[in-house]
Amino acid sequence: MARESRPIVKLSRREGYALHPKAHKALVKRSGPPGQQGTYSGRSKSSQYSLQLREKQKVKRLYGLLERQFSKLMEEASRTRGQSGTTLLEFLERRLDNVIYRAGFAPSRNAARQLATHGHFMLNGKRVDVPSIRLKAGDKLVLRDASKKNEYFKQIDELSPAPGNLPGWIKVNRKQFSVEVTGNPSRDDAEPDIKEQLIVEYYSR
Repeated sequence: MARESRPIVKLSRREGYALHPKAHKALVKRSGPPGQQGTYSGRSKSSQYSLQLREKQKVKRLYGLLERQFSKLMEEASRTRGQSGTTLLEFLERRLDNVIYRAGFAPSRNAARQLATHGHFMLNGKRVDVPSIRLKAGDKLVLRDASKKNEYFKQIDELSPAPGNLPGWIKVNRKQFSVEVTGNPSRDDAEPDIKEQLIVEYYSR
């Protein structure tokens, strides 16, 4: 399965945004783009196109999608009733890998994607291994019995501590390793510093 293979810290520096928890410290030490030495002293004002492109790249990499996947998702969001940018974020939040991450069963979306592709979870009683599957209200995700013997899940509290705040659209039973989708994510459930309108403008050119 195709995926972004470049170092996540380097990509985070390129976007000026922590795309992975381990990138936070790196950005504090070196906030400029890769290859930039010392204080970044690029152009004082970016063009509108540049702002749109960087926002699109940031969100695409944050959720772990490739360009073709992301553009197809944006196209679908544009055809759906409602605000395209908000709908795009809803689609991204409802992905299987993101739900695993939001539930606190993985320390990052990359790790959640790996858990999904390895088929550790059952969706409504059936084994799933496609991270892009979009969950909906009423769906129930449960860890497979065989996977409970995996050392990762035996040490889950150390490797992936329970998140402080869970999204209101999912109900998590950490002891049973289960997630129930109770509704749809709102705009407030996505990352607050995403400027989705810039992404809509990028694809509207």
